[in-house]
Amino acid sequence: MDNFLLSNKVIIITGGTGILGQAFINGIVRAGGTVAILGRNKEIAEQRAAQLQKNGAKALALIADVTSEHELKAARHLVLDTFGKIDGLVNAAGGNMPGGIIQPHDSLFSFDIEALRQVIDLNLYGTILPTRVFGEAIAENGSGSIVNISSMASQQAITKVLGYSLAKGAVDTFTKWFAVELANRYGDRIRSNAIAPGFFLTEQNKNLLTTPTGSYTERGNLVIDKTPFKRFGSPDELVGALVWLLSDASRFVTGTVITVDGGFSVFSGV
Repeated sequence: MDNFLLSNKVIIITGGTGILGQAFINGIVRAGGTVAILGRNKEIAEQRAAQLQKNGAKALALIADVTSEHELKAARHLVLDTFGKIDGLVNAAGGNMPGGIIQPHDSLFSFDIEALRQVIDLNLYGTILPTRVFGEAIAENGSGSIVNISSMASQQAITKVLGYSLAKGAVDTFTKWFAVELANRYGDRIRSNAIAPGFFLTEQNKNLLTTPTGSYTERGNLVIDKTPFKRFGSPDELVGALVWLLSDASRFVTGTVITVDGGFSVFSGV
């Protein structure tokens, strides 16, 4: 079972200051890994790194915007100066923006194109750029694993979130394309996969899916009705798939999108 451990592996987590990011960080540390927590919120990143260090783990805060190659390269230098290598990357940064949501009363022919571009930049190029920057260090290390975060929005049409859906669909394609190119150049030593979460409550979506009293909104009820498990996921329920994909236990797995959704994607609603 040692293949499932991440001992001596240095893993970068973008979006490491978010709710899912925190679950990823804690799961990687429990598996023995060293974590570099990348996000724009300096206070949260440093707090999380300090708490892990206090508990005996190896952790580093990285303050960077995933759409800034310059900031990402500075972060890469800091990781290499601190730990000497990079073994894995989790591209967990992403999300939606109010201007990128197309409401039922909005015109289909005059929505905010600039907001659409911003959502695509964050979710797609915010995955591609870290892969370019940190992937280069993984390649220099000689082996490693890249895990992107996809979405149900890449698999089915989900109303309102056009830009997010476009970006996540492209993330799936990038995951598969990059997996093949990595294999052509590095054999089985470097892999690229993705996880497609179902619906998990985060800071960004909790007001869309739940009310202040904890009950479901109309949209929340639609999600629950379409989910055979009849509940939202807990962030910790993504950790098993993540650690597996980062570990040597999945060394023959590349180009896949692992769905963790309580059955949402396979249920027709009937």
